[in-house]
Amino acid sequence: MSNSGNNHKILTTAHKQLIIGAGFVGLGMAQAFKEAGILYDQVDASNDIGGNWYHGVYETAHIISSRKVTQFSNFPMPEDYPDFPSAQNMRDYINAFADHFKLREPIELNRKVTYVRPVEDNLWEVTFANQEQRIYKGVVMCNGHHWCKRFPKFEGEFKGEIIHSKDYKRPEQLRGKRVLVIGGGNSACDIAAEAARVGAKCVLSMRESVWFIPKSFAGVPSVDLIRGWMPEWFQRLMAYGMIRLTFGQHESYGMSKPKHRIFEKHPTLNNEVPYYIKHGRIIPKPGVRRLNGWSVEFVDGSREEFDLIVCATGYYVAYPFLPPELQRVRGSVVECYGGSFLDDYKGLYYVGWGQARGGVGSLISAYAPLFARCLKLQDEIDVPIGLVFKSIGQSLPKTHLSDPHQIFRQLKLLNLGFNWLVKKAHRINARHPYFSNQSLPAKLLNKVAFSSKGA
Repeated sequence: MSNSGNNHKILTTAHKQLIIGAGFVGLGMAQAFKEAGILYDQVDASNDIGGNWYHGVYETAHIISSRKVTQFSNFPMPEDYPDFPSAQNMRDYINAFADHFKLREPIELNRKVTYVRPVEDNLWEVTFANQEQRIYKGVVMCNGHHWCKRFPKFEGEFKGEIIHSKDYKRPEQLRGKRVLVIGGGNSACDIAAEAARVGAKCVLSMRESVWFIPKSFAGVPSVDLIRGWMPEWFQRLMAYGMIRLTFGQHESYGMSKPKHRIFEKHPTLNNEVPYYIKHGRIIPKPGVRRLNGWSVEFVDGSREEFDLIVCATGYYVAYPFLPPELQRVRGSVVECYGGSFLDDYKGLYYVGWGQARGGVGSLISAYAPLFARCLKLQDEIDVPIGLVFKSIGQSLPKTHLSDPHQIFRQLKLLNLGFNWLVKKAHRINARHPYFSNQSLPAKLLNKVAFSSKGA
């Protein structure tokens, strides 16, 4: 960092935060930063904003959470939007949000991040795909968790086509084909329902049954029936009641009862799969044992022939642009405090990696302003904010799943007690007067494709 070019970069960006990703989460954070007066740059590897709603979803997708809980609290969706907006509705809404709050100017598109490392003076060096390097005060990672595909490991070979659900874009890919969909989540069930409509045959393979929660109950989106005062056991009881009254028992559909309690896994909100099972358009099957040409054998010994296998088997939470010392992902959990903060490094923030039951907009609207307050507090102290949260008794997360109403309550308490948190932070800081990030050397990345597409 001794030549004049790099010195110029330090002068122009070392006082800024960098937001990686311009999707739903990244834009929500940018709006909060702008309102709080925090200087930032923002980059995205795609050629447009919108994250997964721009580059990842199929054209017939609709949200599973309702409009009410998905919208940003400070920017309601249009009144003529349905309760469950379409992918195009969501793209239009995200663009309207960016225009309303004038968020486009700091966004650099087609800007892939390839490496992020801590350097001297508690700053962060960011390397881009074109080999440009910049120095930032901090890096806010909103690169999403719907891009690093997880495929199952199959025994045997298949003569047909195997794709991931992220590669599915339109019904023509299924039309007239014998389709096997693997998975029990929301994408798996959406694609299976589409294959039931346009395919020659559809089989839905699940290693274990899932709880199908109706998207709406008594004319109201199911997520809108949940209230903030309801403890999780009561929410679970409500869900069981809605399932029983809407669908009955799993055995009626040729499926076993799920082995997990509701909400112990990400909920599957879908009315169509049970409907098409009853019409013979979807055949439920257990897990896959092996592939053999055009044939697939299932663990119950049955066999079916297919033209196409769609693996709706989820994604890895991944930050491949980070060095090994900063890889804090354990399974689906990022080991950080307060949802985003490390206890041993300051200036690196993991945002939007968890999955809450409900829409992301209302959560980001509540979280982003508090996050901005934490960044300003970080400027006042030397120790990482994560160490402050750890010192006041907060523990590392044990799951990536969460109850949004519990998060709202926690955020409300943190906001009410923020002055106390500031005093506590300064006392903790006084006990660590010489804290500094450990610098890490520059190194070549493994040849892993990365896309900083927003959540």
